[in-house]
Amino acid sequence: MNYLAHAWLSFRQPSVLVGNMISDFIKGRKQFDYPLPVQEGIRLHRAIDAYTDEHPVTREAKQYFKPAVGLYAGAFVDIVYDHFLALDTAELSETGWKLFSSEVYAMLSDSKQLLPHRFATMFPYMHQQDWLFNYRYRQGIENSFRGLVRRAQYLSDAARPFDAFQEHYDALKTLYGDFFPGVKNMALTHLTERAIL
Repeated sequence: MNYLAHAWLSFRQPSVLVGNMISDFIKGRKQFDYPLPVQEGIRLHRAIDAYTDEHPVTREAKQYFKPAVGLYAGAFVDIVYDHFLALDTAELSETGWKLFSSEVYAMLSDSKQLLPHRFATMFPYMHQQDWLFNYRYRQGIENSFRGLVRRAQYLSDAARPFDAFQEHYDALKTLYGDFFPGVKNMALTHLTERAIL
């Protein structure tokens, strides 16, 4: 799952959200430099990633991208899951997603002192370009794919994975529907058991 899902699965807990959003930028024991609630967000992020990577639905979704991007298929599926979440009216309306995105940016802005350098450098672009809300648009997904290709060591072409996304759109949407309730329940249980919610 990508940024929107990690934000949404923080259940509006500000410190958990910070940890969940910055986790990929925190290596090893660095997590213990953060306040305990932020550490819980980092751990939640990693639990979500493990659940997602090991899920049979994700393995099926990856097959649509492997011919184009090989071992990077999972990263593209993460972005695709955010696209369908951003359109998921069972979770929020379009207006609700717009407001939620603004809430996330405000919570992150309020915790600027906790953001690692690489995330803090990226965050103004996320905010100004409204990445979270714009996952709902195919143009937003195309932009995200291009960004992923730029960061990837062995990729140079974002057109092929985007073509795969468009070609298999309905199948990927069905797979998202099969997947998301389970990961949401897992995240909720994770935080409840840790007395965060």
